[in-house]
Amino acid sequence: MAVSSGSASGPPVAFERLAKRYPDGTTAVDDVSAVLAAGSFTALVGASGSGKSTLLQCVNRLVEPTDGRVLIDGRDVRDGPAEAVRRRIGYVFQDTGLFPHLTVAENVAIGWRIAGTHDREETAARVAEMLDLVDLPRTMAARLPEALSGGQRQRIGVARALFTAPGLMLMDEAFGALDPVTRDALGRTMRGLHDRLGLTTILVTHDMAEALLLADRVLVMARGRIVGDASPAALLRGEGGSEAQALVAVPREQAERLARMTREPAA
Repeated sequence: MAVSSGSASGPPVAFERLAKRYPDGTTAVDDVSAVLAAGSFTALVGASGSGKSTLLQCVNRLVEPTDGRVLIDGRDVRDGPAEAVRRRIGYVFQDTGLFPHLTVAENVAIGWRIAGTHDREETAARVAEMLDLVDLPRTMAARLPEALSGGQRQRIGVARALFTAPGLMLMDEAFGALDPVTRDALGRTMRGLHDRLGLTTILVTHDMAEALLLADRVLVMARGRIVGDASPAALLRGEGGSEAQALVAVPREQAERLARMTREPAA
């Protein structure tokens, strides 16, 4: 199975009046409607509790909505078993969830291992291909997760998510536990893979700078609703609404402080 070059495009994703309410009365997602274009890279940003992770998890049915629909390529994700939907979606989250007793190769190929539909040679070749894709040496295949750094484990999580060649990638605070240098490097890698493989990607992040640098479109959430929707360029021009601009103000102010420091005379 060869890695695609990006000539194909991942599927469009649509939220139609989506809502999620819990028995205690909490409304996590409140009447959200949006269409994410095929092949787009969309960031969901907002404060903790704004509903962004819940919205994302409705896509692969880790959370079942109370009302409304999620459509992938025009098809309701609830048409059929949840497992069938998840096989078509890559999912990377902050705690990579690698199995500590399995090698890197076994973790990466866990989907095929469970299905039992591919032979050992084909699986080994695909694992090697995935390690190349995420810039890790093939010799790492025999290691256990405990021997890896945090950044390496997260790259293995990305390799596992891409192993079955999904068109749609979901990333839930995937880089949040990493140091700034590793986080930036992995973000660049993921954006490159998005472009190369022609994915549709949805990234949940609390870091507006990360959203501005990686995404084509930023959806700002608060109180379970989308309260801002703009491109990074538009957000930097001051568009997108007051709540979006409150989030943009943080990286903008940090950049201005750094610029002032470079202009200050040496002591």
